Amino acid sequence: MKKYSYIFFLLLTVFSCQKDSDFLTRRPTDLLEYEEVWTDERLALAAVADLYDRIPDYQTVESWARFTNFDEAFASNFGDYFRHKNQQYDYNDNILDFWGTDNESQYWQDAYSFIRDINLFIRSGEETDQMQTNENEIALKNRFMAEAKFIRAIAYFELVKRVGGVPIVLEPLEYDDSGDPSYLQQPRLKEHEVYDFVIAELEAIFDDLPDEANTKSRATQAAALALEARAAVYAASIAKYGVNTPQVSLPGEEVGISAGQANDYYQKALSAAERIINSGTYALYERNAQDLSANFADLFLDKSANPEVIFVKDFKLQSGKVHGFTLANQPRSLSEEVEGGRINPSLNLVQSFELLDNTYAPLAIQSGGGDFLYYDNPEDLFANRDARLAGTVMIPGSTFKGESVDIWAGYMLGNGNIVTSSDPGGRGQLPGQSASQQVVGFDGPIDGFEWTAQTGFYLRKYVDPTPGAGQIGTQSEVWWIRFRYGEVLLNAAEAAFELGDAAKAAGYMNQVRRRAGFETPLTPAQLSFDRLVHERKVELAFEGHQLWDMKRWRLAHLVWNGANHALTANIGRAAEPSTRPFGVWPYQIYDPGNENDGKWVFRQIIPREVTNPDRFRLGNYYSFISDDIRNRNPLIVRNPNQ
Repeated sequence: MKKYSYIFFLLLTVFSCQKDSDFLTRRPTDLLEYEEVWTDERLALAAVADLYDRIPDYQTVESWARFTNFDEAFASNFGDYFRHKNQQYDYNDNILDFWGTDNESQYWQDAYSFIRDINLFIRSGEETDQMQTNENEIALKNRFMAEAKFIRAIAYFELVKRVGGVPIVLEPLEYDDSGDPSYLQQPRLKEHEVYDFVIAELEAIFDDLPDEANTKSRATQAAALALEARAAVYAASIAKYGVNTPQVSLPGEEVGISAGQANDYYQKALSAAERIINSGTYALYERNAQDLSANFADLFLDKSANPEVIFVKDFKLQSGKVHGFTLANQPRSLSEEVEGGRINPSLNLVQSFELLDNTYAPLAIQSGGGDFLYYDNPEDLFANRDARLAGTVMIPGSTFKGESVDIWAGYMLGNGNIVTSSDPGGRGQLPGQSASQQVVGFDGPIDGFEWTAQTGFYLRKYVDPTPGAGQIGTQSEVWWIRFRYGEVLLNAAEAAFELGDAAKAAGYMNQVRRRAGFETPLTPAQLSFDRLVHERKVELAFEGHQLWDMKRWRLAHLVWNGANHALTANIGRAAEPSTRPFGVWPYQIYDPGNENDGKWVFRQIIPREVTNPDRFRLGNYYSFISDDIRNRNPLIVRNPNQ
């Protein structure tokens, strides 16, 4: 049977003039045989582009809601309130599933279907005699083959992160219709063997990839190294911290990596990261030294020779490849479609951004005696904090597209009573006033009113201010960054720290912190595991790392432990529970004649739609492999604690 690849970007009109009697043998006009792909460079590129487009991401600008599955944010959207009502994550729940599917048994099939298409492309390249008449053609063909293997390495990395050890299939399997599929059945490999394959594959293809800093949406040598560093630090941390959860393992090592392998993986991670760092090709994005928060926000929007960006999924208005992330998350009052505001960053995250003297501190909303603290302006509550806060989150007093975001919950009278409204920008009457006036922000917060800032915050990271980006008919072409230099520095810092070189680790981490406005570097003695965890939390928020970091450090079941915890004051502790998204609402004082009249106070809240805490069980560390998959291949063993 012939094998075809769907090439969505091309429509060929070969054989367009056949007789009706040839119907059954007529070739489809929108499909290509793999052999044909190699007859033209453009066709080969189109085939590789299709594979790039299918790389899975768990949290991305194309799936905003998954950013609200944990404590980073609240989902201010009626259809997603369920995310805050779950007593626990199910083992086969699509909340923890990944490949863009809602069916727990489908992801395995989707993953191997993807890998099969990659293998078909690679085999056809190995067998064809096309594109090898001169050195340029051979180099180009080698590049395409390396890109396919790079994408396959990503696919297996994404699988091992979720499932643990899996069968490594490097050839397109063919069923012979014999009725006996046993020759196709392969057992799961050990977890570390999959990581070893990913790392070895990336090393093997390195020389066939270009060293091009301005190539962002295709594999480069730096992209391969960044993936290698990330995969190695994942494997290393599973090996080191897996000892804390001995129940999360299998006797055949399909799940679990021995502690003795940790240092070897940390060394691989450090080496790969330092090859990028020492090349001098990439750098932190620092184009706006006057406004460090705006600089951090622009890092994710600026597609012009961005020195920090290594590998992305790109979007183009001209080709119609756009996404609705800004449409979903623009401030309601400044929106282009009277919608937005779905991701509400949590107070849990906001208070994690340090003060600029390198200390942790909850937001100062009350005195030790429980009295309100008063501020002249709502943004004053957040003053002197890490510049990344205002680059990641729109706080009360923020601006977007040059206009103020209108976040305030109402007036507080001298007797403590509240005057507010249940409608955004709603009006009410204050004591002694004859006319009504606005008594709540046009962006809320209003409890239970979707698309308002129910936690008191909107998201800024990845929200595109370009006119039209928030319109249904246009949307945004902002790219999704999969690897950037800032993460490379943090991977290097983590690996160096775990290898006992705190001085080197502090050096790498301080580069990231200096960009955020910290003028006093951390000393090697101040560095700790908790510090490393915290730095990734604030630097990489809303970039798709949180779940995987918590899993590899074996912290997820401790942080999301299912209990109704209050908002922690122990901000810098990595294992501190954080099971519900909190918020903080600003109120303006209305008390004519009092010295505090016109000032602002704040109340800590928890949205009413948050009815249950997050509970991550030991069985959630690895995704459920469905009964259907295991019945069809009895060599596949079940994951632990499920």
